[in-house]
Amino acid sequence: MIKREKYISEVRGFYNSDLIKIITGVRRCGKSVVLEQIMEEIRETTDNVIFLDFEDRMTTEEIATWKDIVQYTEDHRASGQCFVFLDEVQEIDDWQLACKTLRTRDCSVFITGSNSKLLSGEFTKELSGRYVSFRIRPFVYKEILEYADQLDKDIPVSDYLVWGGFPKRIELNSENEIRKYINDLDTTIVVNDIINRYKIRKSGDFKKVAAFILKSNARIYSAKSITDYMKSHGIPCSSNTVQKWIEYLSEAYIIDQVKRFSRKAKKELEQSHKLYNCDVSLNSIRCTNNRYDLTHNLENIVYHELVFMGYDVTVYDNNGKEIDFLAEKGNRRYFIQAAYSIAEDKAYQREMTAFSGISQTDRKILITNDDMDYSTSNVEHIRFRDFLMVRSLENK
Repeated sequence: MIKREKYISEVRGFYNSDLIKIITGVRRCGKSVVLEQIMEEIRETTDNVIFLDFEDRMTTEEIATWKDIVQYTEDHRASGQCFVFLDEVQEIDDWQLACKTLRTRDCSVFITGSNSKLLSGEFTKELSGRYVSFRIRPFVYKEILEYADQLDKDIPVSDYLVWGGFPKRIELNSENEIRKYINDLDTTIVVNDIINRYKIRKSGDFKKVAAFILKSNARIYSAKSITDYMKSHGIPCSSNTVQKWIEYLSEAYIIDQVKRFSRKAKKELEQSHKLYNCDVSLNSIRCTNNRYDLTHNLENIVYHELVFMGYDVTVYDNNGKEIDFLAEKGNRRYFIQAAYSIAEDKAYQREMTAFSGISQTDRKILITNDDMDYSTSNVEHIRFRDFLMVRSLENK
């Protein structure tokens, strides 16, 4: 497995801190690997390390409560600062009490979890801000290429557009194997992480709403619009229920709700968000006859690549014309459109006119899968495959 230096470097400065290090992200995105790589670095200087994996039945048979975590640590640690790693710790009730106790006993605590409830009000109140959090995501394309090189495999951009970046799927050799793996992962996330955890009674309706959202990535939706669509297809549910289900998907890191900002109103538009899947494979497994949604998958990927590069990303309403991304870092702003192709005049006009009225001092970028260069005096065109290799827009 590749070393995910981008994430490890963010955590490294906190190795010896008494702040709780929280590593979160959707299931199977590589959190445990990052945790193991951090442990390897720490073991270069000390053997005073405790590791507990709460997805391992042997661990949960022995350690069933937060007090058991504390007692196990005290029984197995050496003197001096102890480094405690708790993988998928949310499986233990009141786990935050263990973290709170351990940090007062000369322990540097690292935890992982696949639900943002780790950062809920209850937890933050318990620790009074004595934590730092880091989100891990599935591979971006640069990481895919690095891992594929280790495996002596070739993963083209076209493959990334369909099957995304869950690390394990890079190891698989056929589309049937990949599809089965992603389907099983999807079931685990939707059933175990949401339906069972939140005790959703209308599980069938929830699955249909989740499927609709995941197949409709990179689109603007409100709870009301989804509710209206479901009712038109014979699935009765309220806007409040749908909004709650959207939050569950977001808490499990299955989707990101990206805020919209209105140029005209000069404020955030609160009634709707643009929804992006954590990985485009969750859209692709819902497509049939190889009719994959490459247009929206490309935009979905551009979003995650921008976030990986460290940009704050919002959707920009330019007087009624949507610009896919306003990417900001420091005092730099980039207005970005993403489209699969603008070879047809209608698509070209749609994407280019969205930039109308944007200040000449701000960079305007169009990302497409076209080979031809469509750059103008005001808009820079970047081919999708070239964008995937960029580490910063500042240097492009």
